[in-house]
Amino acid sequence: MRENVIEAEFNDIDVEKYTDEYSEEGLWDKIRDNVASIGIALIYKALQLYYVAQSPNCPVKVKAGIYGALGYLISPFDFIPDFMPAVGYTDDAAAIGVALILAQMYINDDIKMKAEGKIKDIFGVKALEKLEKE
Repeated sequence: MRENVIEAEFNDIDVEKYTDEYSEEGLWDKIRDNVASIGIALIYKALQLYYVAQSPNCPVKVKAGIYGALGYLISPFDFIPDFMPAVGYTDDAAAIGVALILAQMYINDDIKMKAEGKIKDIFGVKALEKLEKE
């Protein structure tokens, strides 16, 4: 049931528009500047998607979904404005969730280790420990 709700929310998103919004620099800036609002768990999922998209085995259709979701995360103009307390990133989480469903068969231990390593590099070991508790 929840998966259907997420899919319905994601279907309301113009993925192609947000694919154009995606940039690596924009992703890193958004992650660094908004960790408290976004949360380590969602950042970890976004990083998994980022590394899947870098993989040569990832099909173009899956990459498009990933870049659309990451572009949506980066964009300040989305369905629920990011600056709204408590709910600002719920639509972003839905987009990331659907992209994770598309990419799940490509998320392996190597992808997870790269995402964990990036969290450690950007935010330190304590952030990684916090992720393990969630």
